[in-house]
Amino acid sequence: MPTEVKGGAGRGAFITFEGGEGGGKSTQVQRLVAALRARGVETVATREPGGSPNAEALRDVLLAGLVAPLGPAAEALIFSAARIDHIDNLIRPALQRGAFVVCDRFADSTRAYQGALGKLSETFIDGLEKVTIGDVRPDLTFVLDLPAEEGMARAGARRGRAAADRFEAEAIEFHRALRDSFRAIAAAHPERCVLVDATQGIDEVAADIWAAVCRRFPAVAVASLPT
Repeated sequence: MPTEVKGGAGRGAFITFEGGEGGGKSTQVQRLVAALRARGVETVATREPGGSPNAEALRDVLLAGLVAPLGPAAEALIFSAARIDHIDNLIRPALQRGAFVVCDRFADSTRAYQGALGKLSETFIDGLEKVTIGDVRPDLTFVLDLPAEEGMARAGARRGRAAADRFEAEAIEFHRALRDSFRAIAAAHPERCVLVDATQGIDEVAADIWAAVCRRFPAVAVASLPT
């Protein structure tokens, strides 16, 4: 029988991973999802942009840079359109049935990339979030933090000979500012965000994340591994 773990308002729990390029978000999502499932917790792994068929189609357009010439406001709107479909078709149904949802990027990325770096006003971003996500807000957010130079080196090694996507192709100054933006978000929301030193090894990062999950959701800490 799945472990009974709840987030806010009697629903399941919503955990997001944020940070700049090359921080290891996808790897740590996989590690956390595996650890939760091993303890009998129903867990859904997803990502943004994407996570639902229509949102995945928009992901291809966004990461190819086809929307970028229209400016940060248009880009934020297309990200938000993908997010609405993702929430309606995957995130909200999973939370309503009591599952954990673990997402690689969410609304904080729009706030960092198109908000702070795209110079969109806080009023614009706040209004967009109100319309787009409503009450579907993360219970816990991990911001994986490392110097921009290290992150870009990791992203390049991972990519190999493949072309850089819309954001990986930005200059190093962009990625330094992006790191500052994510750190500012974490500092502004200490009740939700945990800043994790992503310069550590994969196992050490995973251990820090697991400890924070157990603190936030005590039922996970006492859940027994199957024998």
